[in-house]
Amino acid sequence: MDIYEAIYLRRTVRVFQTKKIEMETLKKILNAGLQAPTNDHMRYWDFIILQDQASKINLIGSVGQNRTSENALDLVDAWGLVDTYQREMYLEAISKQYQMLLNSGCLIIPCFRQKHSLLKPENLSSLNGLASIWCCIENILLAAAAEGIYGVTRIPSGEDSLHLKNVLKIPSDYEVPCYLALGYPEEEVRKLQQHPINIEDRMHFDKW
Repeated sequence: MDIYEAIYLRRTVRVFQTKKIEMETLKKILNAGLQAPTNDHMRYWDFIILQDQASKINLIGSVGQNRTSENALDLVDAWGLVDTYQREMYLEAISKQYQMLLNSGCLIIPCFRQKHSLLKPENLSSLNGLASIWCCIENILLAAAAEGIYGVTRIPSGEDSLHLKNVLKIPSDYEVPCYLALGYPEEEVRKLQQHPINIEDRMHFDKW
């Protein structure tokens, strides 16, 4: 598949079929992630893979299960969001946080080695590891799209991070950037439109 085709095919999906992802396909997708640029040229990235429902339930217990569409509307209003496209995206996402992780064909916990404090960095260079792992994750999402597999990420809260590290026995010098849920989308999954942007409006030459 052409790289541009994969880029434009990629989208966030939160409702999945029960179909599992074959191990060889998963390896192929994750190996695409390893081709991303890395800050220290060593790719200290590891992936914890959960396919068993009981393991998923144990891991995502700290993720809110009781968010409803009404809760989502209250939150979006409280945040003061007025853009129609942005509101629709959040309204679609908020109530599906637990189920999208639980019902994914494969739940992946990416991990990256982080020498410096992630939440209190000395400078931008201290966040090179975080920047690199997100390049890796984008490669994974694009490779998945090329296989007809789609995904969604969720950033862990502080409480979630502690729970993840404890349950999964993650080394103390590694961090988790997100939950990464992959799967085959439901056939009738709703496709939302992003806020339209004309690239020429975002291009600046020689100065802002």
